[in-house]
Amino acid sequence: MSALELAVLVWFGSLAAGFLGSLTGLGGGVVIVPLLTLVFHVDIRYAIGASLVSVIATSSGAAAAYVKEGYSNIRVGMFLEIATTIGALTGAWIAIFLRLSVIAVIFGLVLLYSAYLAFRPPPEHPEAGRPDRIASMLRLDGSFPTANGMREYRVRNVPSGFSLMYVAGVLSGLLGIGSGAVKVLAMDRAMRLPFKVSTTTSNFMIGVTAAASAGIYLNRGYIDPGLAMPVMLGVLVGSLAGTYVLARARVRILRLVFSAVIAALGIEMIFNGFTGKF
Repeated sequence: MSALELAVLVWFGSLAAGFLGSLTGLGGGVVIVPLLTLVFHVDIRYAIGASLVSVIATSSGAAAAYVKEGYSNIRVGMFLEIATTIGALTGAWIAIFLRLSVIAVIFGLVLLYSAYLAFRPPPEHPEAGRPDRIASMLRLDGSFPTANGMREYRVRNVPSGFSLMYVAGVLSGLLGIGSGAVKVLAMDRAMRLPFKVSTTTSNFMIGVTAAASAGIYLNRGYIDPGLAMPVMLGVLVGSLAGTYVLARARVRILRLVFSAVIAALGIEMIFNGFTGKF
């Protein structure tokens, strides 16, 4: 296979990864790293480096559209980025000392959890109840557009969400993903944000988180421009396409397909990690 043929195939795979990642708020990295390691047999650390670059592209592409349409909560995103940035630097430092097989197993477990989150229907959170003191102080409450007009919501459990965001940052730096699975968990399950606000704010945040750890991978020589470029371009186009689908269509079937695919990839990553194929 020539370098051009490989770049084209990687681009198409990245296109699909960016599209699915944008729809779910989990980021394309959860597909990119297994795609590169299992299908194209790329060293996992170089795959993580390329994935981090693509995650930055995903955030740049999808987040701009979501912010313009009024879905993302900028105040929540910027506040929680304090935790994810510190976590991302921690994770990138830890990754230097771990064996590749250990990273593969951890990645597989994260994929399985991401599949579980994507499979579960998003809960509808009641709007009643006392305002959160920290959320009120930081003015984190907001609103987003629906078919019936703007809908207001309150932010809850800010300390729990902040703690989970540090975990999300560690996973991002360690595995080269946007760690959208944990971000969506923190905002949707812990902080009780509406699902579309959680996923779009996750897309807004993942680029900053990835940029924090990408510098460490670049310094270590794990970002190959020849690999990162087609990955980045594919994910960028796919994420932009996903923003239009999310805003205009029901995505339950796509979420189920996404869940099945990354669950299979997670099992494969764990198996290869335990058998020493990395």
